[in-house]
Amino acid sequence: MAACDWSAIRSLETKSLGDLFAVDAERVSLLSLDVAGIHFDWSKTHLTADALDAFVKLAGDAGLAGKREAMFAGEAINVTEGRAVEHTAERGEGASDSVAMAKNFHARMRALIDAIEAEALGPIRHILHVGIGGSALGPDLLVDALGRDSDRYDVAIVSNVDGVAMEEAIKGFDPAATLLVIASKTFTTTETMLNANSAIQWMTEGGVEDPYGQVVALTASPDKATEWGVDETRILPFNESVGGRYSLWSSIGFPAALGLGWDVFEEMLEGAAEMDRHFRFTDFNANAPVLAAFADLYYTQARRCETRAVFAYDERLRLLPSYLQQLEMESNGKRVTDTGEAIDYPTAPITWGGVGTDAQHAVFQLLHQGTHIVPVEFLAVIEPGDVLDPDHHRQLLINAFAQGAALMKGRANDDPARAYPGDRPSSTLLLDTLDPRTLGALIAFYEHRTFVNGVLLGINSFDQFGVELGKEMAKAADQGGQDFDASTNDLIARAFGSD
Repeated sequence: MAACDWSAIRSLETKSLGDLFAVDAERVSLLSLDVAGIHFDWSKTHLTADALDAFVKLAGDAGLAGKREAMFAGEAINVTEGRAVEHTAERGEGASDSVAMAKNFHARMRALIDAIEAEALGPIRHILHVGIGGSALGPDLLVDALGRDSDRYDVAIVSNVDGVAMEEAIKGFDPAATLLVIASKTFTTTETMLNANSAIQWMTEGGVEDPYGQVVALTASPDKATEWGVDETRILPFNESVGGRYSLWSSIGFPAALGLGWDVFEEMLEGAAEMDRHFRFTDFNANAPVLAAFADLYYTQARRCETRAVFAYDERLRLLPSYLQQLEMESNGKRVTDTGEAIDYPTAPITWGGVGTDAQHAVFQLLHQGTHIVPVEFLAVIEPGDVLDPDHHRQLLINAFAQGAALMKGRANDDPARAYPGDRPSSTLLLDTLDPRTLGALIAFYEHRTFVNGVLLGINSFDQFGVELGKEMAKAADQGGQDFDASTNDLIARAFGSD
C-alpha cells in the first residue's frame, strides 16, 4: 500500500489551545472518554472535530480497519519476517487455534507455579529472573507496580550484562532458596545467557548440589533450553508469533504470575482483553488507542515534534516510561515502509519521561519555557497507593493537573525571562485505581496505540532489525580479528590492551 497523503493533516487550521476551549463548550466531552477504569482526556491537545474527520479518512485510506482485523485473525501482518502478531491471543482475543495454544501454555505455567508453591523444588523464597528487552522490561514493570505489598517471594530482575547489576540482584539472596528464571525467546541471547551462567556459578559456589534443578526456562525454543540443561518439565514455551516487547502476557510473565499470584496475573489478562475488545469493535472517533495515535501523529506530522514525554504521577508506575521507550521506539523507529520504500516524513518520536513530582524540578523548565514543543502525557491514579496523610496524594494529583493547565495557559510578563508562552499540548490518563485489571488495560492500550501509529505511518511495527548490527559488531570485537575504525580500535586497545 502506498504511503498516506498527509497534506490534509498538515493544512489543518491551527488555533491556540485557549482559543479552542473558548469557542467550543463541548470540547472536553468531544475529546475524552472512559474505558476499563481509565479516563482519557485529549482536550488539551490541538485536535479538533475537523482534525478527527481528517484522521478518520486517513485511517480509511491506510486500511486500518482491515489491518486491525488481520492482526486479530492471526494473519502474517509482520511482513518482513512472515509472521503473525498474536500477543492478543494470550489474552483470549485472536485466532481460535492461537487462543487455545495460549490457554494450554498458561495452564502449564499455572501447574508449575502450583508445584513451586507446594515446594516441589524446595523452599523457594527468591526469584532471580534474567532476560533483556521485553523479556525483562515487562515483568519488571508488573512486579514493581503491583508487588510492593506482596510477601510471597523476593523478585529480582536482571537485564544488564554489567556484573554490578547481577551482584546487586543477588545481594541478600540465599542460593539454596533461589529459583533462577531464564527468559529468552531464542535461548541464545548473549547477555541473558552470560547472566544465567554467572547465576549458576553463584548457586554452585553457594553449595547448591544441583543448581539446574532450580531453573525455569521461558522460551519459544524449548530444544535449546533442554540442550543448555533445563529439564523439560520446567520449560515454559510460548508462541513464536508473540514478539518480545509484547510478551509479558505469555510465559514471559511467569515471574509476575509466581511473585504476585496467579489470580493477579489472570486479572491483568482480563483487563487487557477488555481493552482489546474496545479497540477491535469501537468506531475510530471513540476509540482510545486510535484517538491517542491521532494526537501523536498530529504532532509528529503537522508540528514536526521530535519527542514525546510521559510523566507518571504515581511511584508505582515509575518504570512505565522505560517500558514505553522500547514498545514505541523499537516498534516504530523505522525509515522504510512495510514494502521497503524510503520514508521522507517523521516516524516515531523519541519517547522519554519520568516521575512526578520529581520531574517538575528537573525537566519541566524546558517544557514550559524551552524552544522545543513537546507533547506531554500525564498519568495519575485517583485512589492512593499509600496509607499516609491524604495530603500526600492530594498534592500529587493537584500537581499533575496544574502542570497540564500551566503548559496550556502560560503567563505573560514584561520580563521575558519570567514569561511563559503557553499553548503547550498535553493529554491525561486518569486511572480509578491501580490494580491488575487496570494495569493490564493500560498496557494493552499502549500496544494498540503503537500499532495504529505504525499502520498510518505505513511501516511494520513488529520487526526490530535495527538492534542487530551493534550486537553483531560486539561479537566481532569480542572474537578479535576484525579491524574497526581508528577510534573504535583505540578504545578497544585502551580497555583491553593491544596484542
